[in-house]
Amino acid sequence: MSTTTVDILRHGEVEGGSKYRGWQDDPLTENGWQQMKNALPAEHYWDVIISSPLSRCALFSKEHIIKTPSEYVEDERIKEIHFGEWEGKTAEILMESDKERLENFWQDPVNHSPPGGESLTTFSVRIHSAWEDLKQQYQGKKILLVSHAGVIRMLFHKIAAVPLDSIFNIDVPEACLTRFEVQYGQNGESESLIFHNGRL
Repeated sequence: MSTTTVDILRHGEVEGGSKYRGWQDDPLTENGWQQMKNALPAEHYWDVIISSPLSRCALFSKEHIIKTPSEYVEDERIKEIHFGEWEGKTAEILMESDKERLENFWQDPVNHSPPGGESLTTFSVRIHSAWEDLKQQYQGKKILLVSHAGVIRMLFHKIAAVPLDSIFNIDVPEACLTRFEVQYGQNGESESLIFHNGRL
C-alpha cells in the first residue's frame, strides 16, 4: 500500500482587502507573506510543490522552493474561480450596482454564475482534472499545493462529498492549511480529508 499526501496552503492576506478576486493578480501584503511562513513548520519536506501561477501564490512558492530540493510546478488549472465582471469589486459595491444577480449567486451559485465569469460546474471540472493528474503523476509522494480558497472548497466537494451549492459555506481563512490523503491498496484507491485549518 502507498499513500499520497497533499498539503494545501491557501495564500495569505492580499493587497486591496476583501473583494471578488479570482484571476485579478494582486500581490500579498507583508502580513500575508508572514502568515504563510507561520503556517509552515521550520523543518519540512515535500517531493513537489505545485502552485497557482497567480502572484499571491507563486511568488511565495518560488521563494520557498529555493530553500528546499523539491520539484516546482505551476499549474494554470489550480487558479481561483474567475468572477468575470465582478473581478476586483467588493460585495458592498455590487449590492449597489448588481444587487439582483449577486443575491441570486449567493442563494444558488450553481445556476447563477457571476456575469462573464466561470460557472461552478466548469470550475469543478478544472479542479478535478488537475487533482486526477496529480494523483497519477505523483503517486506515493508528499505534495504541497499553494492555491486558493475556492480550490480547497472544490476538493471538499470531490473528496468529502460537500454539495456543490454549499461549498461557499466552508470557512477557509488566510494561510489556511488543509491535508488530503490518497491511499492505494489491493482494492483500489481511497481519498480522505485528514485535517482542515490545522498545523503540520
